[in-house]
Amino acid sequence: MLPILFQDEHLVAIHKPAGLLVHRSELDRHETRFAVQLLRDQLGRHVYPAHRLDRGTSGVLLFALDRDTARALGAQFEGQAVLKTYLAVVRGHPPEAGHIDHPLSRRRDDKEWVGEKSSDEAQPAVTDFRRLAVCELPHQVDRYPTSRYALLELTPHTGRRHQIRRHLKHIAHPIIGDSTFGKGRHNRLFQQLFDCHRMLLACARLQLTHPHTGLPLDLVAPPDGEFAALLDALHWSEAVPAALAGRAPSGSPLP
Repeated sequence: MLPILFQDEHLVAIHKPAGLLVHRSELDRHETRFAVQLLRDQLGRHVYPAHRLDRGTSGVLLFALDRDTARALGAQFEGQAVLKTYLAVVRGHPPEAGHIDHPLSRRRDDKEWVGEKSSDEAQPAVTDFRRLAVCELPHQVDRYPTSRYALLELTPHTGRRHQIRRHLKHIAHPIIGDSTFGKGRHNRLFQQLFDCHRMLLACARLQLTHPHTGLPLDLVAPPDGEFAALLDALHWSEAVPAALAGRAPSGSPLP
């Protein structure tokens, strides 16, 4: 069963686990499990994904339950009216805060998304980040005797394919566990030390307007599984902001 974060007559949001595809793609013909199919079977009705998460990314995944709602949600995402907040563990110690404004060419495998055309033309892409915690492990991976890592909170303001992963590679702080844009030696260290075999990127929060009620909708998926265990092992759990960890701020009850 997929964990449901929110559901009404128009929308349903789940906490997508890492390793699960949103829907069938030409690049993964051998796969038989997809979030769309699993959720459709779980609810007994058609569902329409409102946005996408990479296979290795966990977190909030929003679906519409009818075509009109799907179009309304799509307009919010395309109009950059949805606030998305991610957590990532990266190599190195980035600045305490940063603004990445780096255009990205469209990825050729975008053909799996109906209606999109493949092109090499770079498109505007902007991501903000702030550093939440750092550590230095006594293990030599590169040329230094120790290895540095950081926990980041990221806000992508555009929705390019693999945007956060590519932007973090661009600033030389790739995500741990990212087999495409990351560094294999650092990925293997986390596998050996922490038994962590996933990409450490999660969509922890989506904030948008409900397309039918007009009320604000705040969807949160705290890190779980291997991601949560890794945060505990590095003593980073308390560094995660209360709103992203599913905790109420001090003095405020949970809704």
